[in-house]
Amino acid sequence: MTYKRRPSKDEPLKLRMKDLATKHRRYGLPRIHFLLRREKMVRAKSRTERVYRELGLQLKKRRRRKTAAVVRVPFESAKRPNEIWSFDFVHDYVDTDKRLKCLTVVDDCSKRSPGVLVDYSITAKKMTEYFDALPRLPSKLRCDNGPEMTSREFMDWAFRRKIEIEYIEPGKPIQNAFIESFNSRIRDECLNEELFLDLADAKKKIERWRKSYNDRRPHSSIGMKTPKQFEEDFGI
Repeated sequence: MTYKRRPSKDEPLKLRMKDLATKHRRYGLPRIHFLLRREKMVRAKSRTERVYRELGLQLKKRRRRKTAAVVRVPFESAKRPNEIWSFDFVHDYVDTDKRLKCLTVVDDCSKRSPGVLVDYSITAKKMTEYFDALPRLPSKLRCDNGPEMTSREFMDWAFRRKIEIEYIEPGKPIQNAFIESFNSRIRDECLNEELFLDLADAKKKIERWRKSYNDRRPHSSIGMKTPKQFEEDFGI
């Protein structure tokens, strides 16, 4: 007599977990568990962790350079969305080895990214035009002392717009922790994962990731809500 093996009750969970881990390759156990629980596939984190380890889905840590210890300098914290935005630049390359420059922007309170400007070159003029094209602007912008940020054109634009510019101390990116965190996410989950054929392809893929980041990615710092959900709680 041939006996058929009874399917494991974990099989649907394993299939869905593999699907999530494939789709979100840099999501770890906490976010995978949150997504599964939201879909009512699990309740106890211990079950998620057991299956997660059985499937060998643990993330491999990427090497980081050691940095010198710095003293954290307190800045004003945003009390609600659209009070303070932080911004910076990150760089990458397209398939032809041409360098990409990305202006990254994040809301300090909601963690929403209002936009990412992607181009081969971004001048102060192009940067202010991009900010002007956004539906709304904050009361304050926080950034480093790069040439675009300290240019007369940018400072004149901020004065006309009645936007306060708060510069971090030179050589202390930790003072701009929100955009540093966002940049590590876009680097880890998008730039390191995607191959960009050209500028148009890079814009398309980065914008797709940004929308997913805003609408679907849960954030532990805002109670495992998405930025979209968090702002909806404020009636935005």
